[in-house]
Amino acid sequence: MSKSILITGCSSGIGYDTAHFLHKHGYRVYATTRDAKDVARLRAEGLDAYVLDVRDAQNIKEVLDIITREGELYALFNNAGFGQPGALEDITTDVLKEQFETNFFGLHELTYQTLKIMRSQGYGRILQHSSVLGIISLRFRGAYNASKYAIEGLCDTLRLELMDTNIYICTINTGPIRSDFRKNAIINFKKNVVSEGSVFEKEYKEQLLSVKEKDSDLFTKNSDVVIKNVLHALESKNPKPRYYNTLATHLLAGFKRILPTTLLDRLLRKI
Repeated sequence: MSKSILITGCSSGIGYDTAHFLHKHGYRVYATTRDAKDVARLRAEGLDAYVLDVRDAQNIKEVLDIITREGELYALFNNAGFGQPGALEDITTDVLKEQFETNFFGLHELTYQTLKIMRSQGYGRILQHSSVLGIISLRFRGAYNASKYAIEGLCDTLRLELMDTNIYICTINTGPIRSDFRKNAIINFKKNVVSEGSVFEKEYKEQLLSVKEKDSDLFTKNSDVVIKNVLHALESKNPKPRYYNTLATHLLAGFKRILPTTLLDRLLRKI
């Protein structure tokens, strides 16, 4: 019997590519996204797909009920999330809450409900998609940084609380990956940040709005680097508690370990 996995955020990028890869390699994939049109597209491509808004606890329960009626749930990949750029002094509390509703509280709600299932069946694996920005911080990424730092604390605690069980928590720290992430983040910036008159207005234009991803960028990789680690987390007898993806994640995490805070701040200020 094939192993089953629930993946959130499958409309594009890492979630989409991972869902198709695992499906082709024998997994029973439940691919989810908030948009019904994306669900229809995923189903047309041969995936079991469902509408799932991680901000809606009842919606989560309904999808998990469908899955458990069909069998046991081997794994969860909490991949859904988005970026909200902008200097923190230009981010209202309501906008910060919106960032946390999906990236952190939604992730926790799905984890909370899934753990009840995995406790009952006696095993399971939960992969939590964090970021290199859950390890280090960059300017104009404060809302996103904070949501990912919160995931780090959640995962570190869950590992301790589940240490004597057959349920594994794996944190996926991803660096820059080619996807629609940046394009969608700029949409959120224009929607939620009043840049005109901001003390950072000039920098927004020069460093945020005018910067485009380059196909030849040394640090930006395709989603296969993440999928490789997802597969290891799913199939290894002893999965790692943490997986770094991309050179940027390895370098910056290394700098955080060895550099004094003041020196690290000066380095990050230039990125």
